[in-house]
Amino acid sequence: MARKTIHYKGHTFDVSYEICNPKEHVDIIILHGWGSNKALMKRAFGELLEGFRHIYIDLPGFGNSTAPVALRSEDYARIVELLLIEINGRKDIALGHSFGGKVATLLEPELLVLLSSAGIVMPKPIKIKAKIALYKTLKLFGLTKFRDYFVADDAKKLSRQMYDTFKNVVNEDFSEVFSSFSNKALVCWGDKDTATPLAAGEKIASLIQDSKFVVYQGDHYFFMQHAKSVANEIEQSFLESLEKK
Repeated sequence: MARKTIHYKGHTFDVSYEICNPKEHVDIIILHGWGSNKALMKRAFGELLEGFRHIYIDLPGFGNSTAPVALRSEDYARIVELLLIEINGRKDIALGHSFGGKVATLLEPELLVLLSSAGIVMPKPIKIKAKIALYKTLKLFGLTKFRDYFVADDAKKLSRQMYDTFKNVVNEDFSEVFSSFSNKALVCWGDKDTATPLAAGEKIASLIQDSKFVVYQGDHYFFMQHAKSVANEIEQSFLESLEKK
């Protein structure tokens, strides 16, 4: 594990990362989802994709990386780019799971790999809408002590800056970002995903012109059980992207 100090918009971020297969010449940037870290992604892909240099990153505020202020997805992408400059990293392939998928897309890599990516805002169930309306009413009367009954599980026990970050990114609509992505994309999804439903994956694949959509059996973390198959798809997609050049 290594760490670099990144200066961004007047703030200092300590960003933890790890490089595997350092002698290889094609980089794959691997980004985790919300609430996770680089260790999970390495557990899935660390023994695969041997022909690529893996760059595993703890996004600011997660794992061993710091986040002194609230951020948006665009900020995360810019911080990752600054890290890549520091370590001579290239944006050949960027793989992102869930929240990391949005960051990976903003990096505009040669090959984009999305695993159950966030970025498509799905209609909220009536039950959730009712909870939001009730919380806003209680907040109006200063009854914020009931906050924990209404906050999403992903946001509980977060620091103030990370809670503000969560609010910043949770409802970002990336439809235009996906539709403007002009390089090749591989979109992989779990058929039983409830965090980012299969319909969201279908939408993303339809928005990215040059994309391949692959569905696996499993939930939001389907890739943990299907990492070898996903790795094979990545290798094939990368070769296809080279052939088009």
